[in-house]
Amino acid sequence: MSGVRVLGGDVERGDEILTPDALEFVAELHGRFAPEHAALMRRRAHRRPLGFLDGTREVREGDWKVAEAPEPLRDRRVEITGPTERKMTVNALNSGAKVWLADLEDANTPHWHNVVSGQVNLYDAARGTVEFTSPEGKHYALRDDVERPAIVVRPRGWHLPERHLEVGGRPAIGALVDFGLHFFHNAALGRPYYYLPKMESHLEARLWNGVFTAAQERLGVPHGTIRATVLIETIPAAFEMDEILHELRDHASGLNAGRWDYLFSVIKYFRDAGPDAVLPDRGSITMTAPFMRAYTELLVRTCHKRGAFAIGGMAAFIPNRRDPEVTENALEKVRADKTREAGDGFDGSWVAHPDLVPVCREIFDERLGGKPNQLDVLRPEVEVTAGQLLDFASAGGAATRAGVESAVDVGVRYLLSWLGGNGAAAIHNLMEDAATAEISRSQLWQWVHNDVVLDDGTPVTAELVREVLAEVRGRLDGAHLDVAVELFEQVALSDDFVDFLTLPAYERI
Repeated sequence: MSGVRVLGGDVERGDEILTPDALEFVAELHGRFAPEHAALMRRRAHRRPLGFLDGTREVREGDWKVAEAPEPLRDRRVEITGPTERKMTVNALNSGAKVWLADLEDANTPHWHNVVSGQVNLYDAARGTVEFTSPEGKHYALRDDVERPAIVVRPRGWHLPERHLEVGGRPAIGALVDFGLHFFHNAALGRPYYYLPKMESHLEARLWNGVFTAAQERLGVPHGTIRATVLIETIPAAFEMDEILHELRDHASGLNAGRWDYLFSVIKYFRDAGPDAVLPDRGSITMTAPFMRAYTELLVRTCHKRGAFAIGGMAAFIPNRRDPEVTENALEKVRADKTREAGDGFDGSWVAHPDLVPVCREIFDERLGGKPNQLDVLRPEVEVTAGQLLDFASAGGAATRAGVESAVDVGVRYLLSWLGGNGAAAIHNLMEDAATAEISRSQLWQWVHNDVVLDDGTPVTAELVREVLAEVRGRLDGAHLDVAVELFEQVALSDDFVDFLTLPAYERI
């Protein structure tokens, strides 16, 4: 099988997924696309001045559109996100949302069991046979009285390897493993839909388009059956929205405003660019900050000009069925967030909890009336410059002691969860994924390396971060606490900035 070796252990029903033919298909994708992938990853290492590309002006100014959406993706007014854990799979399919983002990336951890069992659950979900019984005896099954959402699978980003599977003696590319296994087993049923994360250029979209074209041809699936929504969650990609859609135009469905990873990308890209690029506490940077408004308004205008859907970002607030006050606050925050997005022309948005589906749906129902989407809202008045996208000073706010404490506390708590196998963690009434820890540790790195002074006059130093880290450690416990603390200190304070904390974290599981 083209040098394929499975190094991970046995997973229940794994033999149904890791079949010789499926592994051969994944190996063929690697054989064809791994060299181009490696070149693009090397390209990422060279940060370049950001701006709209001169060489693709004709694409931005051209009169073209993406392929018309298939029927299941024409109405996306509410999308629920979550990992492919079995109980969550059932709950997502019963939620009443129009789309389920089945997350094999940031809300998942790449423990081999999660990688393979996630594919098992997606296999059953595609066939309507998924059910679950908890250790306590509670049974979860698909309801017949609720319309099931379209399943849109998010594979891992291009940067992540899959060390439990080798192709040609090298760790496999996580994205090709996730996509390849899912497409091989489910494409014949129709609806092979995907969310593509973490791209930094239209060249990376071109690579995905090549993968899609080859995969469809190999399995005899009509060209254009695959549909992909791209998360615009890196600052370089914000300057290439038109180009990304153009590269994927036969397979493109839309763009999503991946707000938290976008904020992480801004900090990462400009981490050593001086005081003008230093951002305040995460909690004070709202979606109404001018540089964030520029990003989302450009996304809506670009999508609708090209006949693609604009999908709003995650509202991290989650209700608590045992705490009415927390629930009321969550509903209020989510309602305000989704009302703004619907008013801006988004076609739908994300929620992280089934109880928030009715809230989001109600707001978009009111805005859409009898329409399935807002593709007719072209926003011609929106003109966004490079300077507006890069105007980070427009965020206002300040760095505070509470911000330092929150960054350390949330970062360590998330890593505790991630190392234990859970990538979607409820922390302080927010549903957090890897982007949370990324913002936390990168912000501390930026503050330390730019000699930031807190609003109370305290300099942000490595010593201060370690002091807070010791305090947080004293409040927490858990089997992975020592590793979580050590790892957070490494990625927040090491002189060499680690591009993604999930890379060293992957070595610890």
